Amino acid sequence: MDKEITQEVTSQNRKKGVIIAVISIAVLALAIWLLRSTFKSTIKKADVTMSVVKIGNIDNTVNATGEVLPEFEEILTSPINASIKAVTMDAGNKVKAGQSILTLDKSVAQSEYDKQKFQLESKEDEIRKLKLDLNKSFFDIQSNNDIKQLHIGNLADAVENAKRLFNAGGGTREGIEQAELNLKVAQLEKKQIENEIKNKQQTMQIEIKEAQIAADILQTDLNGLQRKLNLANIVATRAGVVTYVNKNIGANVTEGQSLARIADLSSFKVQGSISDNSIDQLRNGIPVIVLINDAQMRGHVTNVSPSIQNSIITFDIQLDERNNQALRPNMKVDVYLVTATHSHVMMVANGAAFKGANVQEVFVVNNGKAEKRTVHTGLSNFDFVEIKDGLKPGDVVITSDMSGYKNADEVTIKE
Repeated sequence: MDKEITQEVTSQNRKKGVIIAVISIAVLALAIWLLRSTFKSTIKKADVTMSVVKIGNIDNTVNATGEVLPEFEEILTSPINASIKAVTMDAGNKVKAGQSILTLDKSVAQSEYDKQKFQLESKEDEIRKLKLDLNKSFFDIQSNNDIKQLHIGNLADAVENAKRLFNAGGGTREGIEQAELNLKVAQLEKKQIENEIKNKQQTMQIEIKEAQIAADILQTDLNGLQRKLNLANIVATRAGVVTYVNKNIGANVTEGQSLARIADLSSFKVQGSISDNSIDQLRNGIPVIVLINDAQMRGHVTNVSPSIQNSIITFDIQLDERNNQALRPNMKVDVYLVTATHSHVMMVANGAAFKGANVQEVFVVNNGKAEKRTVHTGLSNFDFVEIKDGLKPGDVVITSDMSGYKNADEVTIKE
């Protein structure tokens, strides 16, 4: 026969179960805490990087990109509309001043030159003919003027004769008046001829001047075309290296089209690019650090492009050591604009431990342990971070990422 379980026994069993559950949870939590403490608060020395706090000068920098370019590069363009006849140099070849790079077929331009030369000769013949015609016309008018002068002399004598005849009683008053009228008419006609001579002289000078100006224009065009024909043999104007040449033999090229580029590889510059968000920090003259294969080179900004393309600003950098052997054309480099400099300050090597905030927590190594410290930072660049307080010179700081230990105040360092 079954016995009835009392309420008191049931309550005791329930309490016992709760106590067991609480103890189990506590033991489990303690085990987890011990495991976290064991693993999370311990780190191998080989897994972290460290740096010693020191006193020095630090630059604040803004990151940019750059490309190494020859400091002097000449672009040779086609002086005429032509086609490529022959190429004598390839990209990468060294050239001397006066050495041929490529030749253009200039037959079309030569035909145009011959045509303009014929037009100039025709204009010069026209000027000579015009001078002869004008001189003849002027001579005819001048002769008529001389004849009219003789006629006036005769009429003047006729007036005197009429007066003498009248005084002698053999002439009339009408004869004198007629003689005087004839004289006045002849004098007016002479003045008309003299005025015509003056106008003819001015007209002759203007017509000859206009013809001469037209001839001078033709001569100028002819000289320009001759100069272009002379330049059609594309030659190097200075010693250097051919960095580009159009090798499409037979291809038509237009006047002004690029045919070749010659660079002087004895000196280089860097063309930098940066986001337009940093436009306020970019100006001519600011110092620049260029990083080439872990080596630093110094320089300064010499020219900032006034235009912005795709939110990017370009600028030129003049290097202090423009002929460094590490420089190569079209090499991509890291560029750092120096926006500020602090002297004689505490600084430590930059690393993943520094997230860019002014107030940060870092771990300082002391007697085999890493203790968390709160520090205030200042200027920073790709090498160092300025420490304003929280550390002292000689402290050893872990510079690698310690975000996995953000809840720990102390970490044991194992060898």
